[in-house]
Amino acid sequence: MVNIRDEDVLEYHASAPAGKISVTPTKPCATQRDLSVAYTPGVAIPCREIQRDPSLAYRYTSKGNLVAVVTNGTAVLGLGEHWSAGRQAGYGRQGRAVQTLRRH
Repeated sequence: MVNIRDEDVLEYHASAPAGKISVTPTKPCATQRDLSVAYTPGVAIPCREIQRDPSLAYRYTSKGNLVAVVTNGTAVLGLGEHWSAGRQAGYGRQGRAVQTLRRH
């Protein structure tokens, strides 16, 4: 097993930006036109297309490129199956999302 100090782990998690995953825009969002195309009224057009053909969600949205982090804080790895970190502390489990992203 690798020797890891608590201080190293805490620094890793706290270094900016905090956490292990982030969400960044994939399209320009600098001008009023950009925002109109991305949000309103522009968003209605791909929504109608997806309603017509649900498989288009993979073409017009990030559906094929998302990872959800959902936790109630139970069974945090390394703390034992019956130990509960609680909802807030459980978000440290973003590591599972990192593991999933790394595989793909």
